[in-house]
Amino acid sequence: MKNIGVIGYGYWGPNVVRNLMSIHETNVVILCDSNPEALDRAKEYYPYLEMTQSEDDIFHSPQIDAVAIVTPVSTHYKLARQALENNKNIFIEKPFTQTSKEAEELIQIAEQKGLIIMVDHTFLFTGAVRKIKEIIDENTLGALYYYDATRVSLGLFQQDVNVIWDLAPHDFSIINYIIQNKPVALAAHGRDHTGSGQENIAYITVFFENSLIVHINVNWLSPVKIRTTLIGGEKKMLVWDDLQSDEKIKIYDRGVSVENKEGLYRLLVDYRAGDMWAPRLDHAEALKRELQYFAQCLEKGEKPFNDGVSGLQVVKMLEATTESLHAKGALIKL
Repeated sequence: MKNIGVIGYGYWGPNVVRNLMSIHETNVVILCDSNPEALDRAKEYYPYLEMTQSEDDIFHSPQIDAVAIVTPVSTHYKLARQALENNKNIFIEKPFTQTSKEAEELIQIAEQKGLIIMVDHTFLFTGAVRKIKEIIDENTLGALYYYDATRVSLGLFQQDVNVIWDLAPHDFSIINYIIQNKPVALAAHGRDHTGSGQENIAYITVFFENSLIVHINVNWLSPVKIRTTLIGGEKKMLVWDDLQSDEKIKIYDRGVSVENKEGLYRLLVDYRAGDMWAPRLDHAEALKRELQYFAQCLEKGEKPFNDGVSGLQVVKMLEATTESLHAKGALIKL
């Protein structure tokens, strides 16, 4: 069993603590938050747990094997560096860091000390994303044409990041996980409608070397919550509605066949409309599965697939998106 110290008991922290307490591979020893009211809330559920307002109590504890950092991204680099320098493995909320330079420094420290970094890209552990990867790896969809994601709702407005840094890491991590080819360039447009200094709506287009094009719509100003992704392929098309209680994924045997008849000055297009089916999914809680995987990596000393390098790739895409945004949609190479 691995002893864990948790820093942060705000929005996501309670979920991390709850799942760490529910799996037999880990044991939460210390919970830290600078806000005493957050600790008071935690005491209602875990009166036996050691509480502190100082992260040094975690970093300097010889009992602690790993630190879960569940705090705003502006604090990630400082806390992660302190944890690694005190020989603690880390589980860190997305996005990994504010800059790629910070991420690279943390990766280097971890490699020098033989420590593990896991970046919390929770969607990679959902039954839906795992099934989508399986479907793509089996070439069920054929050559991919497009990935179109809508990730919108009303709020949560944040002070330290814009809507891109809040929501786009989900889709950036997913496309890096399920698509073998790597993106080569992207462009982004967005607006700040509230005067907060942070964009609350954005449209991102990511280009690949092949014919695949990715479009991501992120929005804090939508009157309804939508979490829908369309993936179109040469053979079949897939719809993923993450808000559905069942049949989150549907695969459609629909598409077009284009033939250019020799000697004719037109394209012949045939429309194909076949069956639809919904594959069975694993409905286990993704965060619990992810933390179990973290504990297994700690036990075996193995590098997770959602490691610091994976987190760095997402940060680089976020940086490129910000650069394009400030350049009024200019194409930025990755």
